[in-house]
Amino acid sequence: MARLLRALGRLPFRAVPGRAVRCRADSGGLRARSGPGDAGSLTKRGPTLSKSEWQKKLTPEQFHVTREKGTEPPFSGIYLNNKESGMYHCVCCDSPLFSSWSVVNVWHSSEKKYCSGTGWPSFSEAHGTSGSDESNTGILRRVDTSLGPARMEVVCKQCEAHLGHVFPDGPGPAGQRFCINSVALTFKPRKR
Repeated sequence: MARLLRALGRLPFRAVPGRAVRCRADSGGLRARSGPGDAGSLTKRGPTLSKSEWQKKLTPEQFHVTREKGTEPPFSGIYLNNKESGMYHCVCCDSPLFSSWSVVNVWHSSEKKYCSGTGWPSFSEAHGTSGSDESNTGILRRVDTSLGPARMEVVCKQCEAHLGHVFPDGPGPAGQRFCINSVALTFKPRKR
């Protein structure tokens, strides 16, 4: 998967037919519709809130990042230097997204949350990942060309909140760096 992402990052971006996510307005606010074969079809949608309902529920910064695809300033997030073991949840719908505890098995030991030096909390994989299979995670990946070159956006599978981006320059074995906005997360310490 990491090799594929690296190879895709070097290619000029062209739209892939049938992979676009289209939005339409309805009485409940914006709701994504997925094209054929789009990973968005895996979304477990709950009730959709309107823009004004999201603005009431979230702080202005949380709203800007999660609902308007913004970003917090680097090195400003409350979870950047958090070293406590626990689970990071979506600030909008409370879905579990990333864990910070170590994985130890016969082959290696790795921290899922690590210091990448980029200014945002970084994770090597989403909670629920099994090898390269992310079907049991709380996230979806979407192509983002808003700044020109194609990047991979990370959104909450439950409520489609923008969380950040994933890059192919992280630690092994998968080589991924999930660069996530602190303001899009809530942290729940691990019970001992």
